[in-house]
Amino acid sequence: MRIHLGWGSNLGDRYAAWARARESLGCGGARVVRESSIWRTEPVGLRDQPWFLNGAVEVESDLTPWQLLRLAKSIEVSLGRLPGPRNAPRPLDIDILLMGETVLRTPDLAIPHPRLHERRFALAPLAEIAPRAVHPVFKLTVRELLRRCPDTSEARSVGRAESDGNPPRR
Repeated sequence: MRIHLGWGSNLGDRYAAWARARESLGCGGARVVRESSIWRTEPVGLRDQPWFLNGAVEVESDLTPWQLLRLAKSIEVSLGRLPGPRNAPRPLDIDILLMGETVLRTPDLAIPHPRLHERRFALAPLAEIAPRAVHPVFKLTVRELLRRCPDTSEARSVGRAESDGNPPRR
């Protein structure tokens, strides 16, 4: 199954954290098949914190939603993420944005991501790699969701990270 994940980081070596997470996804059964450029994004919610680097990936996997959630959370913890308030600074956050036509709502897991349509920092990188993917609840493409997104915070592509984890060249 093709699955779309979003990631964000605003603490530590953000490029290296994402490089390690990408490798861990593959080792955990979620092979990355497409990846967005890296986006520099303004914090949303808690504004008094460093800006984020965000991106999106398309993975191919036979993992269940719960297995994928466990994999994502274990990667976050391995990179130093600690429990804390929503929107707080973090070394890495991985979200399941879309999982095909899956619609799942539980207290611990919601697919598609319940705030995807409100988040430019998630939609912009996702639109780069999957503009025609359809949100299974709203029945709109990712491109259309981005066009209608009420979030006016800044999200700017800054290129791709080098394979050694260094920042992209300008």
